[in-house]
Amino acid sequence: MEVGNHTFLTEFILLGISADPRWQLTIFGIFLTLYLLTLSGNMTLVILIRIDSQLHTPMYYLIGSLSFLDFWYTFVYTPKILANCFSEDKRISLAECGAQFFFSAFVTFTECYLLVAMAYDRYNAICNPLLYSGIMSASRCIWLVAGSYIGGILNATAHTANTFRLSFCGNNVIDHFLCDVLPLVKMSCTDTRVYVQILSSLVGFTVLSCLLAILISYCNILLAILRIRSASGRHKAFSTCASHLVSVTLFYGSLLFVYSRPSSSYSLDRDKVAALFYTIVNPFLNPLIYSVRNKDVKEAFRKAILRIRA
Repeated sequence: MEVGNHTFLTEFILLGISADPRWQLTIFGIFLTLYLLTLSGNMTLVILIRIDSQLHTPMYYLIGSLSFLDFWYTFVYTPKILANCFSEDKRISLAECGAQFFFSAFVTFTECYLLVAMAYDRYNAICNPLLYSGIMSASRCIWLVAGSYIGGILNATAHTANTFRLSFCGNNVIDHFLCDVLPLVKMSCTDTRVYVQILSSLVGFTVLSCLLAILISYCNILLAILRIRSASGRHKAFSTCASHLVSVTLFYGSLLFVYSRPSSSYSLDRDKVAALFYTIVNPFLNPLIYSVRNKDVKEAFRKAILRIRA
């Protein structure tokens, strides 16, 4: 659509991971494998937690909720990546771009809040063990998960409305595998100063407040662990937090790397790799992080295999 001296865009060309045709088959094989493993890994963990009574605890309820979110997480990005590997038509309409942008923001913000809920659970388990069952009741766990989803929806709605009120013109090629904030801002032909202020406020407040809550929880957890006299007790307490800490580091580390730097230092290739971690790699790794060294999950898996064989 042409208005004045500008041609406003109604569709974009989403190049994907790489525009080089020599890499398409390799990219397709890698991401199809990751896609199938992510789906099977997360759903297996959800089913194990659902069917094994030994895993019906607040900690595993929240782990299961994270795996359920990660199961859907990969649907936002991977099918489009796979389709772009062999399709010559890499166009994506403004409406499709907006939909992907919304769901991308929704799952990202929801995971931010879920990781805080999991830190809160570990804080109560280690710092208030005698009151733990009362504090982390079934209704509170449900509200923590529901609150995470509500927070994700509200943030995604505000974020999407703020982004797609901009007008886009000029070159419609997005050298990325998703409709992300930074490439879209670079394509905007309207004044983005107010937009950047609102974006910084929304993302900054959410991410930093979530990180602060996690940091406060783990400072208290560390102090509680140091007060435990036996080495085995300290090791057991720390081992229940180790998986969550790894997950938090991977997720927030890649998220902050992409969005905390000034736009002047923006690099498509570098940020595309970083974005892969929180969009594709992290949902794939989470079920491994929470199961490989977890005796309860491995025992539940063993019992499930025995049931199937019987």
